[in-house]
Amino acid sequence: MVDQAFETKSVRMERMCLLTFQAPSEDVDRIMAEVVKIAPLTMGNYDSNAWQSGPGIERYRPLEGAAAGPEAELRKRPGTVEVSFELPDEQRLIERVIETIFGSHSYQEPVIRLQTIVTARSRGLDDSTNPNRWWNTTGDWKNKPASPGTDRGQP
Repeated sequence: MVDQAFETKSVRMERMCLLTFQAPSEDVDRIMAEVVKIAPLTMGNYDSNAWQSGPGIERYRPLEGAAAGPEAELRKRPGTVEVSFELPDEQRLIERVIETIFGSHSYQEPVIRLQTIVTARSRGLDDSTNPNRWWNTTGDWKNKPASPGTDRGQP
């Protein structure tokens, strides 16, 4: 597997870290507001870049020593999501971000994962005539009417 930076005509592939955490969906905005105070999550001309999954069901059973106390039955919490974003491969920054997630998370044992990745960054080529770019087709997706049950329309 490729584990180092390289370039193609259109992109630079850079070594970064992918940080992923799980949380109740209602906690994500609070956690991410704290994260971007430390790391702007920049990709080219954009910041606050992160990905959030759709809600799923988290499964766990509190044992002795858990804040909730030990329980005999398995818990199933709906509405848990996974959030991921890229960070420079800089240990001090990553440590600060992890501590921020831990401190702003509602869980005693938050799920936080870190992976080394090689990720694409545009080399800034002129895309003014590329028919596949949103700005050369129907326009920005955020200006479309929202679909029922969503905040915004889809492209």
